[in-house]
Amino acid sequence: MRLVQLLEETRRLTHSIAPEWVALSARAKGLPADSHLVGEEWISGPWAVLYAANRYIRTLKRTVRGLPPIDSRSVSTSGGVTSVRVFPHDLYDRVLLQGMTAHVLLDGDALSFIHPPNGIRNVLVLGAGNISSIPALDVLYKIIAERARCILKLSPINEYLRPVFERALAPFVAAGRLSFVSGGAEIAAGLCADDAIDEIHVTGSAATFEAIRAIAAHKRVTAELGSVTPTIVVPGAWSETDLRFQAENIATQKAHNAGFNCIAAQVLLLPRDWPLKDRLLEEIQGVFNRLERLPEDYPGAVARRAALAGAESEFRTIVRLDAAAVTSGFQNEAFCGVLLAVEVPGDPQSFLRESVAFANEHLYGKLGANLIVSPQTERSMPQAIADAVSRLEYGCVAVNAWAGVGYFLTETPWGSYRADGEGTGVVHNSYLLAKTQKSVVRAPFRPLIKPPWFVTNKKQARLGRLLCDFEAERTQLNAIRVMSAAI
Repeated sequence: MRLVQLLEETRRLTHSIAPEWVALSARAKGLPADSHLVGEEWISGPWAVLYAANRYIRTLKRTVRGLPPIDSRSVSTSGGVTSVRVFPHDLYDRVLLQGMTAHVLLDGDALSFIHPPNGIRNVLVLGAGNISSIPALDVLYKIIAERARCILKLSPINEYLRPVFERALAPFVAAGRLSFVSGGAEIAAGLCADDAIDEIHVTGSAATFEAIRAIAAHKRVTAELGSVTPTIVVPGAWSETDLRFQAENIATQKAHNAGFNCIAAQVLLLPRDWPLKDRLLEEIQGVFNRLERLPEDYPGAVARRAALAGAESEFRTIVRLDAAAVTSGFQNEAFCGVLLAVEVPGDPQSFLRESVAFANEHLYGKLGANLIVSPQTERSMPQAIADAVSRLEYGCVAVNAWAGVGYFLTETPWGSYRADGEGTGVVHNSYLLAKTQKSVVRAPFRPLIKPPWFVTNKKQARLGRLLCDFEAERTQLNAIRVMSAAI
């Protein structure tokens, strides 16, 4: 129960420091204090950590009682595929994220769990600089799932959050399970080579991963490497309301955190013969145009935008390309506001097959992919949709949702597609599932309530704060407050 107590104290401290955490993040990113986009900092910062703490607590309490992390009744096998339903878990999940479901596909036909290695290993965690919860979530996974002792080095980009993390994670520091270091690339390289470090986890680029592996030599290195994320739009008879909602959905996938996300939508695959494709692009660009402009100060963002769309392009813009185009946008993460729109010919079923093949074979990375399909279309070709979800070689496949939701839901293992159940490792994974291949997150095509993370949700700052209050104290009253604000 010691880890449970540490998590409960971390939950209390994270909630108490959340307003300062959000204020620091918003200031660093140039967000006005009254901007609704401050909600991104609430949701992708302290709320994600509070949510994770509660899910780890739930798992640990089960294991202390001699129970497996998740009940075997959540497991199903169909067509040789083993699937574990990991979300929703309770009534609060069903109410607060209405219609959302998540499953984890396993390698093999048996449910198994991670067994921590013998002895405590020293793990260097190299945190990312774009999303503020990443370093804390990586540390919590390594401590809880692998019983590691962590040394956390933040990116110089968000080193300003070190005092926040030191206070929020103070229980683990006091217990001797966590320490902090600061510095740039030379410090990181020295630590990777240090014999006192047994293992390394990094969130970053493939080039950084390979450089670390070369320095670390014999050590285990796990990583979250990002991807050129595809969003595949299956043609259908959409209404004007459908078009507007899905434009907001796709715009969110691109514009969340100003596009500085490893899971930001980058290649929009559209049916060439779909009469509504131009209308959808117009609606997406309209959402981009209505959003407030933010500082484009993430390292290299201006140059990357210029390379993809031209130096005079808008901060957020769509570039239409042929599938045969030669572009760095298919092989390098944009980390800016450019969305590449690629048209693929064929009837709905052949379009879907070709789009999945294009994503698998021509786009860099295996982290996340999005698929948008109306319920009428899915009912008309259910096997084709199921086959597409199965064939997409990504660590998280989101149907009518954003794969970024797979990051927020700690129940889903977060990492690249793992054809053999191993790959470059995972984090989050609060049920401690072993031999996972990928997660599948589903949402309603057009839910009654706009998701709180949508860039168009003017209530998201208030919702983010209330979601933090709810995870700090999961009561009926706090759930009602969230729902009242959302409606």
